[in-house]
This record gives sequence, structure tokens and C-alpha cells, in this order.
Amino acid sequence: MRKLLSLLMLLLFAATAFAAEQLNTSSYIRYGETYLGKPWATLPVTEFARFRKEGNRVGYETIVFERRRQLAALVMAEITERKGRFMPDIINGLEAMMEEPWWGIPAHYGHPVPLYSDQPVDLFNAESASLIAWTGKELKAELDRFSPELYKKIEREIDHRILTKALGSKDWWKTAGMNWNPWICSNWLTCVMLCEKDPAKRQQAVTEIESCMRAFIDAYPADGGCDEGTGYWDRAAASLFECLDLMKQVRDDSLATVTVLDYQRDKVARMGAYIYNMYIANGYSVNFADAHENKSVAQLNVLWPFALYLGDDAMKGFAAWLAKDKDFWTNPAALYAHSGNFPTLGRELALLKHVDALAVETPREPQTEAWLPDLQIATMRGKDLFLAVKGGTNGESHNHNDVGSFIVYAAGEPLLIDCGVGEYTSKTFSKERYTIWTMQSDYHNLPQINGESQRDGKQYHAKVLKNSRHSITLDIAKAYPQAAAVDSWKRTVTLKGTVVEVTEDFRLGEYREPSRLMLMTTTKPDVSEPGEVRLGTSTITYSPTQLSVTVEDKSALLDPLLNGLWGNHLYRIVMEIRSKSTAGKVVYKVRK
Repeated sequence: MRKLLSLLMLLLFAATAFAAEQLNTSSYIRYGETYLGKPWATLPVTEFARFRKEGNRVGYETIVFERRRQLAALVMAEITERKGRFMPDIINGLEAMMEEPWWGIPAHYGHPVPLYSDQPVDLFNAESASLIAWTGKELKAELDRFSPELYKKIEREIDHRILTKALGSKDWWKTAGMNWNPWICSNWLTCVMLCEKDPAKRQQAVTEIESCMRAFIDAYPADGGCDEGTGYWDRAAASLFECLDLMKQVRDDSLATVTVLDYQRDKVARMGAYIYNMYIANGYSVNFADAHENKSVAQLNVLWPFALYLGDDAMKGFAAWLAKDKDFWTNPAALYAHSGNFPTLGRELALLKHVDALAVETPREPQTEAWLPDLQIATMRGKDLFLAVKGGTNGESHNHNDVGSFIVYAAGEPLLIDCGVGEYTSKTFSKERYTIWTMQSDYHNLPQINGESQRDGKQYHAKVLKNSRHSITLDIAKAYPQAAAVDSWKRTVTLKGTVVEVTEDFRLGEYREPSRLMLMTTTKPDVSEPGEVRLGTSTITYSPTQLSVTVEDKSALLDPLLNGLWGNHLYRIVMEIRSKSTAGKVVYKVRK
């Protein structure tokens, strides 16, 4: 017990002793000052209930995340300044949070209103617990000067809501190969290390978390790819790293012999590398699946420590580039403020523990090309062009029906896009998921075959026929239902210098109605000249004898979240195949 506490004190001291000379830590203070004296928002139970009644989850989440954002800002300011100026607001914020019946969100709860007696462990009650645990440990002396009872209350609430509930439970996420497993475990382990006083329970919890991590690593594809998309990397592979890093702190303690640290190390390294392998340019990343962001999806406060843990030079250079590009040294609080749904205090402390090493790292913007054979994702680079192509299945986690889709960026800016995902609602993770337009193949860069769109499920998949550095051929026929009457649809996408060439080589069992090729873009298309679709300074060329082209304005579909990604305009280019033949080959080219 004493050895563990000594390790924790060393960890906490190192975390708060950040002092890279070029880092302007006063920005944390200024960020905290934006909340100084600001009242704590109430959490109306009627907002919680809206999810069950109306399917709206944004209203409650906006308020609850802002509460945590406020606390995280104030705490970081106080840690930086250490004058007690922010403590009254922090104390009131802690009390406000501990009065919440449940720390999670309505989309993850089984009742229309939160009940203190029912404490299921979800992503956000675990993350809230971690924020409160770090607050308590970092500011324990200040809290005790106000009242020793407050820190005791923190420990009681974390025990009631997380430690007791997670220990020994049979929750599904403990064996899952997706973000819930490491996201919860990283915060659970934080609470164990900072708040669990019973040696036997602490031992059991670490053993269980180790088992969870093994299950997560085993379920991950060998290529290290995240089928949930880059938007979830920071809470999938990166949260796995947090668990491993925290376990590293107790490796030599009598608490446990933690063998998971060396488990499938090469795969863990590939899981880390995924984030820079999916990088495009200008801060953009490949955004297949449920992506709520299209820029800077790698969070610096976990990217840099993860890079150090792996010893990955490309990842280190990416972190240094991100720090430079996002003005971290002048205004670190700006990145901290956007390091999740609310700022991740524990991650920021881990980053600042290693900030001196970051200061001397050479920034290197990733320029990699990648082939992930398990996810069937290829990325290619030409002269001012970036291409990413996706095969895979329609049974992936956070799946969109997008087998065979591709995206093109020109001069580092979006040209043909994956729209990503809009605001989550009650439909998003229900049987109605594929009634949402962003999930449908008709709103990806894909064919509609004989009037039929792709279907969801692992049985709907692609087959890789050929793959080389700058070309890939997929047969995507199996991604469509029998009603499509398609025997084969071989899509070849090739990048040659300043040209992306797409060949659609198809064979149908019968002709039922025209097949259509859909392309999504935020640039208003000009189709006034036959054989050309002008997209700003780029052009799609095609044969007018093969294809007839129309443009549909889909801007009205964009919700506030998607407006934030793409702006106010969205267009669908529809290229209809003129021939009624059951076999044919169509070629079109995207030129920079």
C-alpha cells in the first residue's frame, strides 16, 4: 500500500511540475477565468427525459458536458496558479456534480429519469469519475482546508458509482473490441489507483482490467485499423494506451504482475500508427464511419505520450507538428478545451509531464501511404491529390453502408467526401440507424445498382481482387441485396500523378432500371459542358455517350454538426449509366 501511494505521489508531482520554458501556461489561467464566478447550470430532469420522449440527446448532453468543461477549466487554472483563487468555484462545482443522480447520459440509461439507486457504468459516468478523482487528488490539500468531509464525499461517490459497480460485473463492454472497453477501463483504472483503499479490491480490479485489455487487443484487426473510424481512435487504441501506461506505474508493485504490458506489442504499435496512416493534409484525416470531426482528430494530450510509449518516430513527429500547427506553445488551453466532449484533465497532466521532450522534437507532418488488409483501406498520394478507398464489410462497429467508397482531396482540401455522421439521436444506435441518410450508400461515393442500395450486415462485403501501391480493384457486388441482380461489380480506383481514374466493370444478372454512380461534394458542380463536371479548379471527365449527369443540392440535409464540418453546402453528383446492357465498363477521371 505504501509503495503504491509513493508511486502515485511521484506521478502526481511529475504531472504538475510542467515547465517547458516556451509553454505559455498562463493560457490555462485565462481559460479558467472565463468561468470564474459563473453560476453552475442546473440539470433539468425534463431534459434527461427528452431522449425517451423525443429521441433528443443533444439537449441534456450540452448542459452536462458544459458542467464538466467548467470544472476542468477551473481545476487546470488552479493547478497552474496555486493561489486558491479558483477554489470556491471548484468546490461548488464538485458539490453540483455529486448531487447529480447519475453521471452518464440518457442514451446509455435504462430509465426515463436518472435514479441514484441505479448506477450502470457507461462512458461518461466513468469519465466524469476520472475528472473528479484527479481533481480530488491534485487539490486535496486545498479541499481539506475548506472541509475534510468534501474529499471523503468524493471517495464515497466514486466508490458507489464506479468502483463497486464495475468490480466483478458481467458488463458486455468488458469483452468488446470497440471503444467502450478501453474508454471505460482507462477511467475505471484511474479511479482504482487514486481512490480504492482496499488492497484486495484493488488487486481484483487491476486483474479484471488486464483481462478487458487482452479481450480488446484480441478482437482488434491485426492491421491495427479502427473500424469505428479515426474519430474514435482517441477512445479506442489511445484509451488502451492509457490503461497500459497507468498499469506501467504499478508494474513493480506487489499489487500485481501485469503481463498485459507486453501482450501483442506489435499489434498495439500498429493500433497507434493507424492515426497518422489515416492523415491527409492540412489537419484533415480520413473519416470513414462515425466521424464527428474531419480535422485534427488526434488529440495531442494522448498522441504525444502514446508516441513516447511506443517509441514511434513518425508518431512523435506528428505530435510535434500538431503542437506547432495548433499553436500549443502559445495557447495550450485552446487544445485542452477541445480534447474531448469535455477537457480530459488526466490526459493533460500526462502530456505536461513530458512537455520538455515535446519541445525539442522536430515537427513532421505525416505523408504516409497505407494498406490495411483487414479493414481493406488503402491510402495513396499523387501530385496534389490524396485518395483513400475502403472495402471491408457493412457489419463494422459504427458502420455506414460504404463498401467500396472512396474520397479524394485536392491540394489538401476536400473534393469528393465522406459526409461523416450528424448529431446522434435515439435512431443512431437503434434498428432505425439505416433510415438516417448519412448511413446509406446513396450518400457515399458509390453505385446504386438496378435501383438498389447497399444493405447492412457482415454478409454484405467487398472482395479485394488486386492491390498495388497506387491502384486497387474491389468486387463490391456482395455489398448489395439479391434485388440488385448483380453478378459482379469490379471497381478499380487508381491514382496517377494528378489524376484519379475510376473504372466500373460490371455484370448484371438482368437489367431492371438504370444504375447510377453517386459522388458527394461540398463544391458546387458546374455541368454546363458535356463530358465535364467542374469542381472549382478540379474537373471530373466522363464520356457523355456512357453517362448522363445531374446535380442534386442536398444542403438542407446538413444539421448543425455537419455544418461545422463542411459548411452550408452539400451536393450529390448523379451519373446515370445510359446503356441497358447487362455488362459494361464505365471510366471517369478526377483531375486536379
